[in-house]
Amino acid sequence: MISLKALSAQALAFLYIATTTQVVNGCTVFYVGKDATTDGSVMITHSNDGEFDTDPRLVNVPARRTTSATRPIYFSPESYPRHVGTTRQIPEYYPIGDQVEFEPIGFIPVGSSSSTYAYLEQTYGAVNEHQVGIGESTCSAIFGAIPLGAPNGTALLSIDELTRIAMERSTTARQAVQLMGGLAVEYGFYGAGASEGTGEALVVSDPTEVWMFHILPDPTGTSAIWAAQLIPSTGFGVLANMFVLRELDPQNTSEFLMSESVHAVAQEYGWWHPSDGLLDFTQIYSDGEYSHQYYSGRRMWGAYHLAAPSLSLSPVYDDLISSPYPLFVTPDGLIGLTDLFRFHRYTYQNTPYDLGAVGNLAAGPFGSPNRWNKGINEPEVGGHWERSI
Repeated sequence: MISLKALSAQALAFLYIATTTQVVNGCTVFYVGKDATTDGSVMITHSNDGEFDTDPRLVNVPARRTTSATRPIYFSPESYPRHVGTTRQIPEYYPIGDQVEFEPIGFIPVGSSSSTYAYLEQTYGAVNEHQVGIGESTCSAIFGAIPLGAPNGTALLSIDELTRIAMERSTTARQAVQLMGGLAVEYGFYGAGASEGTGEALVVSDPTEVWMFHILPDPTGTSAIWAAQLIPSTGFGVLANMFVLRELDPQNTSEFLMSESVHAVAQEYGWWHPSDGLLDFTQIYSDGEYSHQYYSGRRMWGAYHLAAPSLSLSPVYDDLISSPYPLFVTPDGLIGLTDLFRFHRYTYQNTPYDLGAVGNLAAGPFGSPNRWNKGINEPEVGGHWERSI
């Protein structure tokens, strides 16, 4: 069992926010380096937008030893139940009623990893006994892939399975990034959606470091394109359903990690040439914001408006791919746990975008900031609400 007493502020912040049963308005991740927090802890968060059907269970996965030469890989539905079976030896996933056990879609070698670490799992691997933690946000990307087991399937690994493997085998954030990236290149990666959602971004942390990790399928659907950047210890940032990595420096291996395909694919398609200088990952591989303009950008602006108001970043932009907001900032003051809770509750109060403002008709007579999807048999109405944090 993982003892909660042994978890740092980083892990506790993650667990509280990731396991709340309240319906949230966006898959938003905050990340704070150890020298930007009030107590010197690395802190990351993850609010999981489940649209009412995501499996909400927080499950303890014990450490274990295996004599098998391979590890099974399963397709990853993100609705309930996310897994059914006895092979993982986790009682929460044992079949109930007429539930049928999941069949593996493939296997990866165990190699030297015959022992695995204990960790906590929700939709994704959350935090393990070495305090390697992960916050996730699905992103658009220019390439997609289909999982093995489906018609025309080519890719074995989802972000869900990659995060679980990282929890099982990693003692540092850097190790987790390299492990996930290497496996995805070798066995193929598929995203959560058919068009929007074919890419993924993770914030991966340990007690001293925070890494931003991006991944998408390669054009063949059998491998992956990935990159990661170390966030400075004085940095604060936000991830909101869109890639945020910019110029990658392959020579600076202490702060950047990436697959060879990052540059090879871009050059093959004529999108980048070495003479262009450093490759901008988001400019090349992002397909922009989901749904509508400001779907991601308003949340990014809101987070930086709270953490670093002195920067006076503009809430208005032409398009988010053109880089109106940075990967990280130095906050105006040190960030604490209560600040992160407050940030996650932010509905743009006292700004022109306030979802609960007096006079905002959609807020109703009580100034509610909540907005709901249409119900059964209700007609679609054009337009979009502000997407709150």
